[in-house]
Amino acid sequence: GPPAAPRWDPQPLAYQELQSERTEVPVSRLLEETVLGRPGSEDSAGCGKLVWVGEPVVFGRAESIAGKYGVWMKDPEPVPPFTQETTWRVDTVGTEVRQLFQYEAAEQLARGYPAKVHILPRPLESTGAVIYRGGLFFQPRRSRALARYDLRGEAITAEKEIPGAGYHGQYPYSWGGYTDIDLAVDETGLWVIYSTEKARGAIVLSKLDPETLEIQRTWETNIRKRGVANSFVICGTLYTVSSYSAPNATINFAYDTATSTSRALSIPFENRFRYLSMVDYNPAERRLFAWDSFNMVTYPIRLSPV
Repeated sequence: GPPAAPRWDPQPLAYQELQSERTEVPVSRLLEETVLGRPGSEDSAGCGKLVWVGEPVVFGRAESIAGKYGVWMKDPEPVPPFTQETTWRVDTVGTEVRQLFQYEAAEQLARGYPAKVHILPRPLESTGAVIYRGGLFFQPRRSRALARYDLRGEAITAEKEIPGAGYHGQYPYSWGGYTDIDLAVDETGLWVIYSTEKARGAIVLSKLDPETLEIQRTWETNIRKRGVANSFVICGTLYTVSSYSAPNATINFAYDTATSTSRALSIPFENRFRYLSMVDYNPAERRLFAWDSFNMVTYPIRLSPV
């Protein structure tokens, strides 16, 4: 069988230094680096196709009913004073979801000691939020907009509507939860996963500018959004999860933005607690973060070399 999941090692210091140096590198080298893999990834093979997802590792458990579903994450490209260890969480049950919990590290999350609680200026809808480059990107309640909440300034710095995007229960994932609009982060940047009337409920994928939330490019897939339980993006490829409740679910489709084609897959994926409400990829750690019925879990993954 596959080897055991790698240990939860904090990133070596050298990784942080490399991150700060990268800004001065010419674009051609940066592109090469993105394709060939980043410093700090588990293997030097760089980007590739998803070939294996390991067993879930539980990091924390929500104690109240508000945490039956939610979202938890770390920033793959943090901005000081935050680090790659700073861990964020939102319990999303309820109509006025405004609390963003900040923890020093995943260990504090497990013990339930937030370092700080941010109160968002606008209530958040659903479990689609991500943290990226010092911002919380989220969908304000009952809108087809996206907002960027600056974690340092504690204010919303950008807000944009996604033209034609279904919201508040038009094109959710199969479990519901108003999951019409889902954000994702990968090696190449920030994405939004949604659908429109024009696409007739098929998944539409757009690349976003993280500063302005402008849409840079859009792909229309042939994967029905309501037909899958969740999705995430790795190395420019969208992957979908077959079921939110079946213990032996699969990663069942991949849509490659480089070729604009999709293919069927059957990679085993375990829903240990039978209620998957969020799954996101963290490119710095090369693992999936998920929320499965009160439980905050991660999954080790393996990518094949291209």
